Amino acid sequence: MPMTEAVRDDGARMVTVSRAAAELELKRGEFGLAVHLGIVRVDVPQAGGRARVCPEEIDRLKSEDGFPETLRERVRTVGTAEGARLLGISPVRFTRLARAGCVTPVAFYLNRYRAVVWLYLVQELGGLAARSPELLVGNSPSWMRSRLDAGTDCRARNWRSRRIERLLTLTEDPWARAAVVAETLDPVQLGEVVDDPYERSYFGRIRPEPVFGQRGSAAGREAMAQLMLADEPDEILWRRVTLGMELDSARELRPAPRPGEERWPGAADEPDGVAAGESGALVEPAVSVAPVAPVAPVGSVRSGDTQAEPAGPPGSGDNAAERPESVMPEHGGQGGAGSGRGGPGLLTRLRLRRTPGRRRPRRTGGRTGNRLATATRARHSLHHADQGSNR
Repeated sequence: MPMTEAVRDDGARMVTVSRAAAELELKRGEFGLAVHLGIVRVDVPQAGGRARVCPEEIDRLKSEDGFPETLRERVRTVGTAEGARLLGISPVRFTRLARAGCVTPVAFYLNRYRAVVWLYLVQELGGLAARSPELLVGNSPSWMRSRLDAGTDCRARNWRSRRIERLLTLTEDPWARAAVVAETLDPVQLGEVVDDPYERSYFGRIRPEPVFGQRGSAAGREAMAQLMLADEPDEILWRRVTLGMELDSARELRPAPRPGEERWPGAADEPDGVAAGESGALVEPAVSVAPVAPVAPVGSVRSGDTQAEPAGPPGSGDNAAERPESVMPEHGGQGGAGSGRGGPGLLTRLRLRRTPGRRRPRRTGGRTGNRLATATRARHSLHHADQGSNR
């Protein structure tokens, strides 16, 4: 069988992630968490395209004992109240354990007040009870009390570290690995480590995406971006060092593409870890430049435009006072003030409008006209009366 037909047949047998989630009887969030935890293996085509799942992977999971309950139990998450009930402790004590770093969140969501609600794996909570039962009863250890008294909250940092480590495990391409680490630094910190703007733009192109693509509300995506940022000095320093190491490896492999460059040779041979989401193709950043309209030469008329005639000198036949203000050409290079081209400038036209002898008679009407007429007749009567008395 030719190689092209084998690839075509293999691609036809691949299953979409939506269908795979339905066959495994998992919800969308549960399936995404299973992929993130490495329970379900997803393949991303090297030449680009949507993520797919091998039918053999689905058969392997279905053949496990207790399917689908066992698979659902592996990705089952609970909040603070439910987690405290499973451990037999109060929600306040559970929160103290989470803030001290004894349990690590695996996911989160925003409630109706847009507050972050952390979720924990049920299996990991059971492991905590079996591993450290002393944390569930009696007084808290001294190290935990001192950490909590200092205001430490390890939930966001532990969740962030867990997510980054998992993404780095699923990613083999050095540029994609650098993009994962770069997501933990704010723009100022990132600009100090990566001074090339094209490399920073390249990070946004190849950053791994969720298996179902970017979904959810804008508030959820904003919260995700904020939680991914390192917020403690030691963590920021560690991420900067890690990014520098990953960036050195990426630059040795290939430079970041520049605007206008063609597709890099061998881009189709990228490993599967180029993008762990919707597309695995390499996309170069582009800089768009707004086109500049050409300036029409003097005396030319564009299609659909009306060229204004130059105003004549004072006393000429054309009525400059009645010419509308729209005679100012809208396009550069024609009749502008002080341009020295075509007709006179704006100041000249204003002087023409104020030329003596061109002032229109003032119209009168209504009450104002009647008052003026009455005052005129009164002045005439007084004038005649004065003349009669003088005689």
